[in-house]
Amino acid sequence: MSEHAPVAPWYRQPWFWFLTIFPLAAIIWCTVMIVVASNMKDTMVTDDYSKEGRGINLAIARDQQAYDMGMVGEMSFEKREVTLKLNTEEGPAQFPYVVLKLFHPTLAERDRTIQFRNEGGGYYSGTMLNDIEGRWYYDLQGPDNTWRLKGEAWLPSEDGLTIRAEKPVKG
Repeated sequence: MSEHAPVAPWYRQPWFWFLTIFPLAAIIWCTVMIVVASNMKDTMVTDDYSKEGRGINLAIARDQQAYDMGMVGEMSFEKREVTLKLNTEEGPAQFPYVVLKLFHPTLAERDRTIQFRNEGGGYYSGTMLNDIEGRWYYDLQGPDNTWRLKGEAWLPSEDGLTIRAEKPVKG
């Protein structure tokens, strides 16, 4: 090489870009993550642990009550209409209404509540305001909130959904 060969400016040097692309990518990624983290709410975190503990004990008692009653439900979906057949060990359930709460696994604003009206003979019917699709946690409870059937399902289910009370596990 001669001493008089022209040198390209710094921004045209391949080694400069090779050495700076990774730190620049890390800075951009970090900035994006800070913006996303600061704009999202922590809906899954609670500050009142003693209240949550009492709520867990109440939930176990409600699960035990449903198990003692031998609750079994069969739910079917027809577009936005939902039909529920609810039985106990003593025959068809006779509550004035029941409430189904659907919880989205990650987004609290997508949670739904469906109130079923009694059609007689253990049959209940309800209407969803919005379509649902995907994985959901459900919580079916009576009007006095003394029992509940809970679980997880992919909805809407073409074959219907059978829910039954299971023996609660005590911690």
